[in-house]
Amino acid sequence: MSAITESTAGLPRWQTVTGTVMSGLIIAFLVFDGAIKLLPIAPVTETMTALGYSGDPMLARGLGIVTLLCALLYAIPRTSVLGAILLTGLLGGAIATHLRVGSPIFSHLLFGVYLGLIAWGGLYLRYEVLRKMIPFKV
Repeated sequence: MSAITESTAGLPRWQTVTGTVMSGLIIAFLVFDGAIKLLPIAPVTETMTALGYSGDPMLARGLGIVTLLCALLYAIPRTSVLGAILLTGLLGGAIATHLRVGSPIFSHLLFGVYLGLIAWGGLYLRYEVLRKMIPFKV
């Protein structure tokens, strides 16, 4: 077993459950977001156009595939940190897009920050190795 999968042993149950729920919410959101981009539905292409991108369904499908790939990597324990790193990049692009078009701060611009905090928080609660790499000491 890898250090990541072994690190959940000995953790308080609340910490493992909370981390798992947080990660599950992120995975569910990413699968939903990626899936709707695979389908050429009007709200997706209209939103992309409003954000300054082409309304081409192939661009939406490409973003959907990248999103689903991030979700898959994040969902697999051995690749979850890689998935979180790639997800952070994806969310950074979303934040930059909303900043560029002047979206509302708390509901749109910072939504990527919220997702990133939940994603990394889920891993942080579950994996001792991550807590050792990024210690928060008071």
